[in-house]
Amino acid sequence: MKKYIYSLLCAATMLFASSCDLDLLDDPNAVTASTASPNFLLNRIQLDYKDFYQGISNTGMSLTRIVNQGSAQYESAYAPQSTNGWWTNSYSNILADIQFLEPLAVKGDLQRHLGIAKTIKAMVLFHLVDVYGDVPFSEALDPAQFNPKVDTGKSIYDAALATLNEAAGHFTAPSSGTPNDYYYANNYTKWIRLVNTLKLRYFLNLRLTEESTANAGIDALVAENNMLKVGDDFVFRFGTSTANPDSRHGNFVGSYTSGGGTYHSTYYMWHMTEAKGFDDPRARFYWYRQVLVNSTNVDEIECIGQIAPPHYLAGGFIYCLPGKRGYWGRDHLDPDGVPPDGLKRTMWGLYPVGGRFDDDSASPTNNPSLGNQGQGLYPIMLAAYVDFMLAEAALEIDGNAAAAKTYLLSGIQKHMDYVKNYGLDSQEAGAINSWFADQETTLDEDIAAYKAYVASEYDDASNKMGIIGREYWLSLFGNGVESYNLYKRTGEPGRMQPGLEQNPGSFPRSFLYPNNYMVTNTNASQKSGLDAQVFWDNNPAGNAWVY
Repeated sequence: MKKYIYSLLCAATMLFASSCDLDLLDDPNAVTASTASPNFLLNRIQLDYKDFYQGISNTGMSLTRIVNQGSAQYESAYAPQSTNGWWTNSYSNILADIQFLEPLAVKGDLQRHLGIAKTIKAMVLFHLVDVYGDVPFSEALDPAQFNPKVDTGKSIYDAALATLNEAAGHFTAPSSGTPNDYYYANNYTKWIRLVNTLKLRYFLNLRLTEESTANAGIDALVAENNMLKVGDDFVFRFGTSTANPDSRHGNFVGSYTSGGGTYHSTYYMWHMTEAKGFDDPRARFYWYRQVLVNSTNVDEIECIGQIAPPHYLAGGFIYCLPGKRGYWGRDHLDPDGVPPDGLKRTMWGLYPVGGRFDDDSASPTNNPSLGNQGQGLYPIMLAAYVDFMLAEAALEIDGNAAAAKTYLLSGIQKHMDYVKNYGLDSQEAGAINSWFADQETTLDEDIAAYKAYVASEYDDASNKMGIIGREYWLSLFGNGVESYNLYKRTGEPGRMQPGLEQNPGSFPRSFLYPNNYMVTNTNASQKSGLDAQVFWDNNPAGNAWVY
């Protein structure tokens, strides 16, 4: 009897559904335009962007010797499958969600949602071109195109610029709704300044191929004087919660929960602590040393029992350890395994991952309650970077060495102030103040002395771009996106520490198309190799340009 009644109910339900013209092909769990929340979509776009940025940034830091690059050969480190995540996140997540959001935001007159989404869209397009070159764009999100063709990098760059112009209009138009803004807390003046700064970045990358266009564009931006200023820094900030999802900086979690994590670059630490004859004032913010004296155990640091490779000796490159004070990292393209050094190697410090300030306490960091407890940030675009970009433009486009020097010193000051203020606003403020109270000079005096040294060095340098590039690079700790572009665009800093093998293969001037694109698109054609250059990089081919 129960079965009979149940059958009647089912039949009645199906009859009712049929009378309502239910499309049995519709997924009742799928999000549609009528059920989607523009707020939730924009939340997801912003969070996916910070992950996309960090994926490229980590790789860029490795390639530009900010952190260690493992693997002896570039080709084995950057195979087609290496960047599958970048591709999927950019197309399937960020760009697809923006395309879905746009008509909803237009219908609801959500101008600020559109402004934020289009700014992020432009950044994603710039990044895709910078790392791959020509990529799908015009057909990429067309549901009728299963095998979208690639567009030229230049056309995509120009489309991104047009998108930025649209975004600026959305930030000033009358608007309904208030989005969750994870970056600027709904300060749209700052968003407009970011838009203008991204235009500066666009024109600077064009200076090698379209110098007159770049010059005019940069001059107009300088005259308008509405790019990022002190306090406008575009960063993603992390928290301290360990709940799911963990809100702490990922590099803090990887280093302070069990010890170990990233190997830092011997070459970069040497530049910060030895190369000038004194410590960079930011060094104690960037790194925390778990020991203050170098190990003499070859089971912990294999290279101390070895002679530097012949090409290191011939070139006079730093090898193995950057001095004798416990800065413990690895050389470029060091493929060795992991010895028991997790509680001894140099760790991420306070800036930017939210770890410990180095006050010479020299204790293991396998404790997530230490330091700023992971409340770090991604320094995506800082006000200081504007000055370094303008320094390059003034020198390389205008030939104005004096203006370039002014911008250079301003960039150094802004970045050092940013790192200092981040530290003094953190839970490590007590350790910072205590450390400097015991020193002969204040932090501000150290910064002034550093600037004076660089100013003198710049005046005497025959290659002034080398000084600008080096100082910008030293300010890009935590940002491999811009250091990678700087390196390809200028070849600076020059004489980077080479790989341990004399011939490590082609330095990636761009990356191979990812495996998940190659196997799903019948129109896809793999590029010649890692030596393929993006449209704005017309510098000499091969590794000699960047080594």
